[in-house]
Amino acid sequence: MRKFGAILLSAAMIASMAACGAAQPQQVSSAASEAAAAVSEAVETAPEEVKEAVESVSEVVESAVESVAAAAAEAAPAGDITDPDEIPDTMTSEDGKYEVAFVTDVGQLKDKSFNQGTYDGVKLYAANHGLSYKYYQPANGSEATDDDRYDAMKAAAEGGGKVIVCAGFMQAGALEKAAKDYPDSNFIFIDGWSLGLDNVAAITFQEEQCGYFAGYAAVKEGYTKLGFCGGGGGTNDACCRYGYGYVQGANAAAAEMGETVDMNYSWQYGASFSASPELQAMASGWYENGTEVIFACGGSMFDSIAAAASANDGYVIGVDSDQSGDSDTVITSALKQVGAAAEWAISKSYDGTWSEIGNNGTTLGAKDGATGLPTDTWMLENYSVEEFQEQFDAVVSGELEIDADFANLEQDWSNVNLNII
Repeated sequence: MRKFGAILLSAAMIASMAACGAAQPQQVSSAASEAAAAVSEAVETAPEEVKEAVESVSEVVESAVESVAAAAAEAAPAGDITDPDEIPDTMTSEDGKYEVAFVTDVGQLKDKSFNQGTYDGVKLYAANHGLSYKYYQPANGSEATDDDRYDAMKAAAEGGGKVIVCAGFMQAGALEKAAKDYPDSNFIFIDGWSLGLDNVAAITFQEEQCGYFAGYAAVKEGYTKLGFCGGGGGTNDACCRYGYGYVQGANAAAAEMGETVDMNYSWQYGASFSASPELQAMASGWYENGTEVIFACGGSMFDSIAAAASANDGYVIGVDSDQSGDSDTVITSALKQVGAAAEWAISKSYDGTWSEIGNNGTTLGAKDGATGLPTDTWMLENYSVEEFQEQFDAVVSGELEIDADFANLEQDWSNVNLNII
């Protein structure tokens, strides 16, 4: 009977912990497991005269413990981890299930850009809410097919994924099939579009804005020989918007300063968003012939361009995330907050507001704090934070409009000699 009393005491303690908010979900879950073990032991060891009494209430006690633990997990406040590097990329859940999943785009997870930035948001949400998480990379790397991508999404869904974040426009075909096959999972399509499915939310960005900010800042800093190396071979709309915005920003700054800017612009060697000797050789050639700074717009392509810059005393503009910590050649980065967007969209699946973004496309820009430049880390001396903030505010208010139609790239620019390679 004393062990039976201990069970009731454990349940009461768990209820108290959850009610006062003194415990994290993991603590409540641990206590619940201990109480369940006590129930089992009590049933096995109770004297015959009390065994029936123990058995008659044990199920009630276990149910109460589970309900309290679940309520505690749901009501627990979010954590305060802000640095994704503090969170391991892999974890092991007790039940082998992973509730929040990420399916990578082409390239490596640690691409210092699109994949890594998106997964940072996934990790932050999961870690701060006591949820299990896992990433899945489609087979065959840069040669991945729709079947490879579908297999990764299938593994994520069948592995317990309640929310599955899929990065990159090439996920569309596989994602549509996976979302139909696994209607109980919510899918977040980063850099995608609405697929007409309630369990798919598409998130896109106004990359032309951050491209513009970067091009304008580079010219205002005093650089007049620029380069752009883009990923996706010119078929990736996000990269196309980045590049088109970059030219617009450079042209606007040059016009204000009465300067003429020369710009090499290429999609060569970037189809797979990967580093390569060929890309590094091309970038080195540009630097050797006078290019001062290259916008590295395409995942792991950054590694080749940064290596070329380092060898030739050149500079680099990063993309998607703040890449200043990855090379001392980075003067700034064209930021789009893919991690924050992933966090925000995942939260919609847990706070009861998924219907606001499901079966829909959401476009984020400066007005949402989703595009910009990292003013805390940039290496700019002639262009001030105050000047950037004034320009940023003009974009937010609509006073400064930046064209997103990259079909207009090949025009006669007033102050840019554009050399498309």
